[in-house]
Amino acid sequence: MINIAYAMGTGGGAGQGAGGFSSLIPIVLMFVIFYFLLIRPQQKKSKEHREMVNRLKKGDRIITSGGLHGRITAVSETTMTVEIADKVRVKIARGNVGQVVQSSPQPQEAKKKKG
Repeated sequence: MINIAYAMGTGGGAGQGAGGFSSLIPIVLMFVIFYFLLIRPQQKKSKEHREMVNRLKKGDRIITSGGLHGRITAVSETTMTVEIADKVRVKIARGNVGQVVQSSPQPQEAKKKKG
């Protein structure tokens, strides 16, 4: 006598190759979505911040990432001196600048205003 459990087998190996590839597609789609929603905007923001830090010059008014407001009095390659009050100066790392509030006028613009 043949038991019904033996008749309901797995059906052989047909269709097993397609299952591996189709399970890989959602993972690839998730990576693409993460790239466009998270990775790419963060890289763009980092690039803009790096360019802003490279454009800093003496006389610019800035806000540090810690919240200090001040005016740049000296700039070196890795640090800058910021005057936060009369005769009160602090040294900060260039990367800690959060934003530029007011850029100092360009030398050419200053000459145009005089003449």
